[in-house]
Amino acid sequence: MPAFEFAKSSYSSGNGECVEVATNLDGVVAVRDSKLSEGPVVRFPASAWTAFVRRTIAR
Repeated sequence: MPAFEFAKSSYSSGNGECVEVATNLDGVVAVRDSKLSEGPVVRFPASAWTAFVRRTIAR
């Protein structure tokens, strides 16, 4: 399986509370804490991530 390519979320704050998101693999989105780059990764179906982002932006 190819590696995730993480990028810092544009919604991350400048105080070190950052989330990194990888969208480079078809059908899956991976999320991790930027302070724990070797730590756990949470994976979501791409459709679930899209629904989450749309709902978050709509608020």
